[in-house]
Order: sequence, then structure tokens, then C-alpha cells
Amino acid sequence: MRIALLTYSTRPRGGVVHTLALAEAMARAGHDVSVWSLGRGGDAAFFRPVDPAVTLRLVPFPDVPGEDVGARILRSIAVLGAAFRDEGPGQTPYDVVHAQDCISANAVPDCVRTVHHLDTFTTPELAACHERAVVTPHALVCVSAAVAAEVATGWGRVATVIPNGVEADRFTAAAGPAGEAGRHAWRDRLGHYVLAVGGIEPRKGTLDLVEAMARVQAVRPELSLVVAGGETLFDYRDYRARVFDRAAELGVAPVVLGPVDHGELPTLVAAADVFAFPSVKEGFGLAAMEALAAGVPVVTRDLPVLREVFGTAATFAADPAGLADGLLADVGAERRAVGRALAQGHSWDAAAAAHLRLYASL
Repeated sequence: MRIALLTYSTRPRGGVVHTLALAEAMARAGHDVSVWSLGRGGDAAFFRPVDPAVTLRLVPFPDVPGEDVGARILRSIAVLGAAFRDEGPGQTPYDVVHAQDCISANAVPDCVRTVHHLDTFTTPELAACHERAVVTPHALVCVSAAVAAEVATGWGRVATVIPNGVEADRFTAAAGPAGEAGRHAWRDRLGHYVLAVGGIEPRKGTLDLVEAMARVQAVRPELSLVVAGGETLFDYRDYRARVFDRAAELGVAPVVLGPVDHGELPTLVAAADVFAFPSVKEGFGLAAMEALAAGVPVVTRDLPVLREVFGTAATFAADPAGLADGLLADVGAERRAVGRALAQGHSWDAAAAAHLRLYASL
């Protein structure tokens, strides 16, 4: 099959990680796969090297000073859609076009679309983008049954459930002898730490995590909060200000790393004492699954989707007090082994095979 996977960014967000890993697995299975994305702000490549068997189509998307979120959303849809349509004349059409987010699903509406998670937006252009991207695609995929149930309840559409894969071996290796130097480097820099990946934004529940860390540091003052990642289209400056103001009031000093190099991320995760995942909206929890692969205890928000995905491998909490208790709990070797086994059970090759079966059925 000739397959086009569309995403909105080249930067390390969960949907982009998913897109690249899925594309590479489909290419390994012998299919002709192209990944389309906007090259935001002059980006000429993805955040990590991509298997050369995958064709990359990066559409230039320069920054516009002063552009608000709504205008940026509309321009993103228009630019990606125009570039994709220009590819068509005189070329063999794709057998499948698969959009991984609402922007790309609006750019090429007659597509398969993965709904990674559902959210509520106040920006009118983004709310409309989100709605159309559930209603108009030819078929829907969800990465968990819980999100598929939300789609069925809210829109009356039946989505095919295909869980994410996990690059488990990369994170398991980082916890072993091969990752020792990298782990020591992070520990020398950061000491003992609670790690959160995904940046500071409302969906990630960062404010609750700061509240929890004040309780944690009252018991273990040597344990700092480290936040990695966070590339996003949206402007969360007001929320970030609230987080830092509250952290200052509580005496918590988050270490904000921003995006971490793809090659260094596994040892950063493996060196953590515990991984915090207090998101209020998720579709699967790929970053937390990577932490389990590294043998790091995971404390996550008590959401139906995360109960579904993590089962007995994680600790669940409903509020800052519960998060703090989980972050302070002693997790033994048996629980860590359960987490590693769970992560190892999710492969991108299996996810690709499930997608290919869906494509053939369509």
C-alpha cells in the first residue's frame, strides 16, 4: 500500500512520536509510507532521525509575529492542505491518508483519523477544528477503549481501538549497564528527582503536581521536581505563571529542562526516582509507559483511560495529597517487573499490523 501519515509538527509531542514510530513499522512491513508535517519556525527535520525507508514531506511554515492561536490554527490547516493537494496531479494517489491530529484531519478531511484524546477548547477556531476532525473523517482510530467510548457517547461514531506501541527496549537499555554513564550524568546535574514529561500546561496537571511536591519535600527535601518536554502550538503563559507563582509560595523550585534530545531522554527517565503523570486528559500515556520500561515507578491520575492502560503497573491518585503519597511510596522489584513486562507487550510492529488490517478493510 501507499500510505500517507499526516501530523502537525516536527517536534516531540506524543502524536508526533506515534506518527514516526508507526510509519517506520509500516515501512518495515514493506509498505510505501510518507509522513507529511508542517515545518514550523524553519524546522527542516523531525526531532529525531527517521528511517530513510520513510519519505518525509515537510511543508515550510514560518512564524508570523503577533499571530494568535486561532489565526495560527487556520493558517496551519490551509498551508498543509494546499501542499498536500498540490502533490496530487500526475502522481499515483495514496491508498490511505491517515491524519494524526485535528489540524491535519481538517487539512485533508476525507481521511482515517486517530483520536489520541479529546479535549475542550475555548478558542473558537480550535473548537471548530476539533469538532470537524471527529465528524468528517472516513474512519476513526482510538489508542484506548476509554477514548473510543467517549467518541461513541459524544458523536455516535464507532472507532477502531489500536493501542500505541512503545520503544521499550530503548528505555530498558537505559536502565542497564549501557545507560550507566548517562544516568550518572543526569544525577550529577539534578540529584534525586521526580520527573514529569510533557511540559507545563493545564492538560498535564502541573499545578496539582506542584501542590503534591510541597508535601513530598516536607518528607524528602532532597527530591526535586524536574519537568521535561513541552513543545506545543498553544500559548500557556498564564497557566505557567500560575504554576510558578504557586511553586514560589510553597517553596518548590521546579527544574524546567524544555525539550530533551531524543538520545538523552531514556537515561533522564531511567535516572528518575519516580515518574509523575498527573494529566487530566490522556489517550494512552506513552511517556509513562516508557518510564515503566525503564523500571521507574509511575504515579498517575486516576482516570478510566489510565486504569485501562496501566492496570496494576502504576499507582493512581485523585488529588495532590494522593499524588504525594504515591510519589513517596516504596515500590518493590515485583511492581517494577510488572511495569517492564507491560511496556514490552506493546510493540509498534503489532500496532502497524493492526492499522494495515483496518486499511485493508476500508
